[in-house]
Amino acid sequence: MTTVEHGAGRIVAPPSMAALATDALRAMIFSGELQLGERLVEARLTERLGVSRPPLREALQTLAHEGLVVVHPRRGATVRTLTRHDVFEIVTLREELESFAVRLALPVRSPSRLEDCRAALRAFEQAGRAGDGTHFMQRKFEFHLTLVALAGHARLTEAYRALSFQMLLCYALNRAARRDVETLLENVERHRELLAVVEAGDPDEAQRALAEHGHGSFLLDVVDQLEGGTPESEAWLAARRERR
Repeated sequence: MTTVEHGAGRIVAPPSMAALATDALRAMIFSGELQLGERLVEARLTERLGVSRPPLREALQTLAHEGLVVVHPRRGATVRTLTRHDVFEIVTLREELESFAVRLALPVRSPSRLEDCRAALRAFEQAGRAGDGTHFMQRKFEFHLTLVALAGHARLTEAYRALSFQMLLCYALNRAARRDVETLLENVERHRELLAVVEAGDPDEAQRALAEHGHGSFLLDVVDQLEGGTPESEAWLAARRERR
């Protein structure tokens, strides 16, 4: 059955079963219901989601393309794991992109872009108040994306957006370990403080706030439990420990 968008006069097809299964599986991964490295058993998932195997397999292929799932020939699929080196690459690239964006953006020349940041923070807070862990992490990424977009640099914004699913995997890994350290709303408050510094418009202060925000929020104990360290990741971890 199709639906009509009132006022627009457009006929819009409802999402397919494969699209719904993709959204559901993505949410299960980001919420931690499906753990990193967990084997995805088709029979169990079809029952859990109420779909048949063809749309489930299509969903798994979509998630594999996004980098959230690894499909093993003749052995099924698993949720992607993260190594110590993966986290090193994702976090350092994210920090460099954000730092570059802030250098370009401040002082802010577009009030509408700054209002986008405020709106994203409100949505982030709403997800926190609702206790919705999956939407909370997605809204958190969207808030950071609006900070990057302050630079008015489309290619930079797209480069940051391309990291979204990998960042959300890191968020999920980190959030699972921080549940007893920081509440969702305390997390929101840290981001509110970061936005206040950005709004003040001092590039040096914003760079300092970004650095402290990143160093203080990622639990090194989480990374220590991962395998796959390299000389680069170990040097990075040692430097972060010193800054603590």
